[in-house]
Amino acid sequence: MKKFVIEQSPPLLGEITVSGAKNSVLKIMAATLLADGECTIDDVPDLLDVHVMIEILQELGSEVHYDQANGQLKTKVVDKLKHVVPYDLTAKMRASIVVMGALLARTGRAKVALPGGCAIGARPIDLHIKGFSSLGVNVSMEHGFVEGRVKERMHGSHIYLDFPSVGATENIMMAAVLAEGTTILENAAQEPEITDLASFLVKMGANISGAGTSTIRIKGVEKLNGVYHQVIPDRIEAGTYMLATAVTKGKVLIKNVLTTHLRPVISKLDEAGVTITEYDDSILVDATKGFHKVDITTLPYPGFPTDMQAQFMVLLILSKGMSVVKETIFENRFMHVNELMRMGANIKLDGSSALIQGVPGLEGAQVKATDLRAGAALVIAGLVAAGRTEIYEPDHINRGFVSIEKKLQGVGAKIWRE
Repeated sequence: MKKFVIEQSPPLLGEITVSGAKNSVLKIMAATLLADGECTIDDVPDLLDVHVMIEILQELGSEVHYDQANGQLKTKVVDKLKHVVPYDLTAKMRASIVVMGALLARTGRAKVALPGGCAIGARPIDLHIKGFSSLGVNVSMEHGFVEGRVKERMHGSHIYLDFPSVGATENIMMAAVLAEGTTILENAAQEPEITDLASFLVKMGANISGAGTSTIRIKGVEKLNGVYHQVIPDRIEAGTYMLATAVTKGKVLIKNVLTTHLRPVISKLDEAGVTITEYDDSILVDATKGFHKVDITTLPYPGFPTDMQAQFMVLLILSKGMSVVKETIFENRFMHVNELMRMGANIKLDGSSALIQGVPGLEGAQVKATDLRAGAALVIAGLVAAGRTEIYEPDHINRGFVSIEKKLQGVGAKIWRE
């Protein structure tokens, strides 16, 4: 059985380079379906999810060439686009739903199996459907598929999202770029990945303003062209290595980062007593003097990211006193708690909050990665746990981290795959 094996490691020391953002590149890959001509994307991370999206693009009619060694992907629609994404592909990855907006814009029809991915909550697609319907799409759901049809061309609309959903914002934005007229999207998600996707679409010829704010204005155009784009660094990967450094009381320079994207994590680590030094494209994390407890509440960007909640919890487990983590985004994002308790953590769940009583240390154990970010938290816990930790179902971790064991080995961690 595949697993990560980790032994208690010394404080991490050295440098780690962050890869391109998973949550950005997958949506940009979907957006290439809108282009007349070839798109070239740089800093594409070699992840399981990227390979699934490549399969989806190929299934739909794109020719894809991926140079894994150099992180460059070239793709071009070469056949008449199909409109059906089969279940065996969407079941592997939640982000597959975002091809729907591009397909509706380009072909007027899309049929996508209801998506899979990490089991961290319901994550309904009702906001996607609401947005498509406002653009003139006839949407139906049956037999495990969501299907959209457009009689003619989609038309611009004024759309208000009940919650600033990242996926819905991206899907509606991709649908609206070729719609007739202007679309105004209010209460839109503001994550950096939204801005990166909008930047890519604008290079292609789209007319978008306001991305990165709560109101995005999209004026439809007739066609989009193939372009070159470099993906932003992965802020969650960077944050994960920041926490690994802090928990091991190490000192690591984390390279290829945009510090503005990491402000909530930087702020909380600073509050916890970790010394953070910012440079143009890197961050030095120095936890050699230790850390102390803080409280965490996850919120939509620019609040503290839900994708960093599990990793930060490890630091709180090892801090003196009682701390509280409140999860406001996903109802099932405490699935890692039981695994951490197997390693000696003292955590009580109270609805959407986790009450954490600090313990002197953790013990190695056999644990399971229940989702991507939970797996990252278990890796961090394994670095400081006495003895040997074995993390099963490592494919969750492989979905979001490029060569995590090699990067951590490079700063002194005792981690390997079996």
